[in-house]
Amino acid sequence: MASGTEASLAGERAVPVTVLIVDDEDATRSLCRDVVAESGLRTKLAATTEQALDILDQSPIEIVITDLKVPQLGGIELLKRVKESYPQAAVMVLTQYGTIESAVEATRMGAADYVTKPFHVPELRSKLDRVVKLLDVNQENRILREQLRSRPGYAGLIGVSPRMQRVYRLIEKVSRHNYPVLILGESGTGKELVARSIHFSGLRKARPFAPVDCSALVPTLIEAELFGYVKGAFTGAVHTKAGLMEVADNGTLFLDEIGDLPVDLQAKLLRALQEKEIRPVGSTERVSLAVRVIAATNRDLEAAVRQGSFRQDLYFRLNVVQIKLPPLRERKSDIPILVNSFLEKYSEANGKTPKISEDAMSRLMAWDWPGNVRELENAIERAIALGSRAILHIGDLSSNLHHSSGERLPQNDEVLPLEELERRAILGAIREAGGDKLIAARLLGIGKTTLYRKLKQYESYANHPPDFSPG
Repeated sequence: MASGTEASLAGERAVPVTVLIVDDEDATRSLCRDVVAESGLRTKLAATTEQALDILDQSPIEIVITDLKVPQLGGIELLKRVKESYPQAAVMVLTQYGTIESAVEATRMGAADYVTKPFHVPELRSKLDRVVKLLDVNQENRILREQLRSRPGYAGLIGVSPRMQRVYRLIEKVSRHNYPVLILGESGTGKELVARSIHFSGLRKARPFAPVDCSALVPTLIEAELFGYVKGAFTGAVHTKAGLMEVADNGTLFLDEIGDLPVDLQAKLLRALQEKEIRPVGSTERVSLAVRVIAATNRDLEAAVRQGSFRQDLYFRLNVVQIKLPPLRERKSDIPILVNSFLEKYSEANGKTPKISEDAMSRLMAWDWPGNVRELENAIERAIALGSRAILHIGDLSSNLHHSSGERLPQNDEVLPLEELERRAILGAIREAGGDKLIAARLLGIGKTTLYRKLKQYESYANHPPDFSPG
């Protein structure tokens, strides 16, 4: 009878996972079949790559376990064929002791994991468990991406966390009306995306959407940019120009970083919103407008009102409905789907979408992301630009991500205890090896058992770290 842990591999899938085992040794095929069957998964067997490809053509296969020395094409070529023709299938490779380099190369080509022969049953079962969980995550991410793509009007917004679901519900409600909306959130959280979603899923979607970055405009020209001007209104005004508020007539005016608008312009903006008309600079005529205003800021406007740098009456005018975007550190469950979306987005040029290793994803999940979604997107774009493998590892990420957010780096003249230096050397070697602990052990010149024992030791004091402070 399968244990609870083993039975959990099958999960609650409507259709059980099917595992194709490819090996020319009868004993190995039988052992793998027993392990897979005990885990509640279906099995199919092949002794050659030709048999394996025939089965892949005829049956849906979620996982392929193949020996690297399998007859005919060989395991590496089979891996290539699977990744090209059945990209959603995960591949585990079996390799003889002493040929780990081939297994590492297979991992770089897209294999999910490898097991060294002769292997121990618990090791195979554990790695099979991890691959099944990875399949579940990838399947869930594909479903979520399709759901997000089919969501009307949510241009570029990605996330399924409870806090983002609340944002979506607010967007749906306010898009059916024309009252002002104030969007609050840190830089990089997607405030303009929310504004565009409100506009393009709302009543004015066929009319202009005019964004204005209040922090980027030259103070002396803000009035002219917003309200427009007539010919001869000031030096350089050689022709009449409509302001952005007039351009957005019957549409939406998006005032980004409204908290940076000078106080004297705040009064004129308030008057324009209340009276629904503007007077271009240098003109005596007023222009009537029917424009919806959506404003956004990363500042605390209530504090700015108390300090006198933002008008209270304008704050009340803009803050009819407030949408507050959560920072990425408060919705980390959205990071995997964001990462997969950016991997697809920046891989369109070469047509091949890389995957991201478990260690690299763990590091992305551990980072606090002060730049929020924009910083994460830049990190993935950089990793794809500089990486050259089918799987992105920690080493492909920018250097500031090689350490967890709270890890203290030594100063040039700092003396640390040998235990801490040893810990950093081991973790650094694992990063250099792309997460492969066997290669890391070789780099360090220690045995595999020693490395695992040290890592277990670090896990034990992770929740009770030693005090390395001076004195």
